[in-house]
Amino acid sequence: MPTRDNPTARQVRLGAELRKLRERSCKTAREAAGLISTDQAKISHMEAGRIGVSEDRIRRLAVLYSCDDAPLIEALCAITREHRGQHWWDEYRGVLAPGFLDIAELEHHASSLRCLQPVTFPGVFQTEDYARALFAGVLPKLPTADIDARVEHRMKRQAIFERDSPPPFEAIVHEAALRMRVGGRKVARGQLEYMMEIAAQPQVSLRVIPFTSEDFVEVTQTVLYAGGVVPQLDSVHIDTPFGGRILHAATDLDSYRALFDLAEHVSLDPDESRNFIHHIAREL
Repeated sequence: MPTRDNPTARQVRLGAELRKLRERSCKTAREAAGLISTDQAKISHMEAGRIGVSEDRIRRLAVLYSCDDAPLIEALCAITREHRGQHWWDEYRGVLAPGFLDIAELEHHASSLRCLQPVTFPGVFQTEDYARALFAGVLPKLPTADIDARVEHRMKRQAIFERDSPPPFEAIVHEAALRMRVGGRKVARGQLEYMMEIAAQPQVSLRVIPFTSEDFVEVTQTVLYAGGVVPQLDSVHIDTPFGGRILHAATDLDSYRALFDLAEHVSLDPDESRNFIHHIAREL
């Protein structure tokens, strides 16, 4: 079986979870390889997401690792049944950088979502004009075709809210993001008005951290917390000017849960937040 040059975030996560189970059981890669009649090198590739693993092998390894967490094993097996080409973002493979596909994949499979936005609006809540203005400001300047592809991809991410049971989404946005006139006064006002529409949806909770808050929240980058189908598969996505990072170590998850709890505590409640946004929109 050839190795994958660019495994998806989900494929990498499956391998990482298998490695965690093995290390927790104090089993060696050689022992795992002996059970499924392969070699240590393939176990390493498997745990890095560079080669696939069958559902049968996952269940056999779970026995070796003394893992009786049935929901977790079922969730891992479900990942093995996924394949490239079955989701809408696969059409952007080779068009956009893998990070764009990873964020769409993360949102699609999440059971719940929480985001913390210091200076921009959540990607899935952006209007087309707002998203285009953001991408037009990237340095070095992007070709028009690249901007078009990024905007189109961002708009399609909103499909998670068109499902019969969309995931609950809590967005905590700093007042700085509301005050930024991205794309000019008209575009900024349109984005604020659209956010108020989004906030009226039952699955969405929108909160604003005002400048007047006396409690400092240590965050300078966009953070997305995606709840997994089981808690062990929770993930945190950090967006930086140099690309996104996905974290899933237990200590990282604990730290970011605490960060979100603090941000929620110091923010306005949803009703106050909608009124706050309405007031800023009227000022434009």
